[in-house]
Amino acid sequence: MSITAKAPGALPLPIARALAWARHNLFSSWLNGALTAAALIFLYLTVPPLLEWAVFDAAWTGSGGRACPDPDAACWVFIRARFAQFVYGGYPAVERWRVDLLFALSALGAVALLLPRVPRKGWIAGGVIVLLPSAGVVLLPGGWFGLRAVPTGAWGGLMLTLVVATWGIVTSIPLGLLLALGRRSEMKFVRLFCIAFIELWRGVPLIAVLFMAAIMFPLFVPAGTDFDTLLRALVALSLFNAAYMAEVFRGGLQAVPRGQYEAGRALGLGYWRLTALIVLPQAIRIVVPGIVNTCIAIFKETTVVLVIGLFDLLGAVQAGLADPEWLIGEHVRTSAYVFTALIFWVFCFGLSRYSLRFGNRPSDAPPA
Repeated sequence: MSITAKAPGALPLPIARALAWARHNLFSSWLNGALTAAALIFLYLTVPPLLEWAVFDAAWTGSGGRACPDPDAACWVFIRARFAQFVYGGYPAVERWRVDLLFALSALGAVALLLPRVPRKGWIAGGVIVLLPSAGVVLLPGGWFGLRAVPTGAWGGLMLTLVVATWGIVTSIPLGLLLALGRRSEMKFVRLFCIAFIELWRGVPLIAVLFMAAIMFPLFVPAGTDFDTLLRALVALSLFNAAYMAEVFRGGLQAVPRGQYEAGRALGLGYWRLTALIVLPQAIRIVVPGIVNTCIAIFKETTVVLVIGLFDLLGAVQAGLADPEWLIGEHVRTSAYVFTALIFWVFCFGLSRYSLRFGNRPSDAPPA
């Protein structure tokens, strides 16, 4: 048994490791050292004023606009006073437990997918994709199993944002995959139909699509026929985003080596078995970054539904800012938009980090 004596004046091991990491990552060259110094100066100039505005000088308690007298500090009193509206919109207070239950189920599914040692991730993901939308259809509108019916006109805030984003993502992925396969089909009619569909929807602005769905569509249906505005917007978003998902999947399908197709045919596999067992597992892994990028875009596109009278999170914030009680200065508006931006950033950053973790896993596919 040997005992290694520490040299006189040697730094403790944690400090030595920290210095080695800084030397390797921050000061490995004169350029990296200059960039590190510039970043530290930038942080020194911006972080203290930001903390003063957002934390130290900000108004945290109170019940009205008079609680935020300082125009140079954040007004978080506005967020506290309007928080329920930002989350639930006009959803009845006594029925908000249904929204909370759906939020809890979503969080439970997300945690189960994020934890590395939870088994059967595929089954959990399938359950989240299938069961959560089904639970939302039962819980949110009501009218089932004795639940009080809540019209979609009362939906709003973060709840509506998540409903629209989830619907757009869950429906556009399978539709986009079918369109991508159809665009590469050997059947001329199917191929031309998919090409025309994709190019048409990709060439039209989303605002125009929503306007047609909400305003123009009722003019072309028989009198007395009524379709819910939210339902029309959801269908329009599904078709619009399916066209973009189709191009993402098409890139992945084209990236699969031609030899994989030839090997599958040599084994006697038909089109569907070849596609399901050989092509799609490789193509989907390739297009994960593109799919997540499109999902993030869908989440941010939910703010556009404001133009057809649906008050999502951003719409609820703007409605709260229109209250005369809070027309006391730009610091209230700035605080509200910072809060909204932070909410969107949390969801979008979470999606991007999960996709990065998924994409970095080693492939389970056998070597070709």
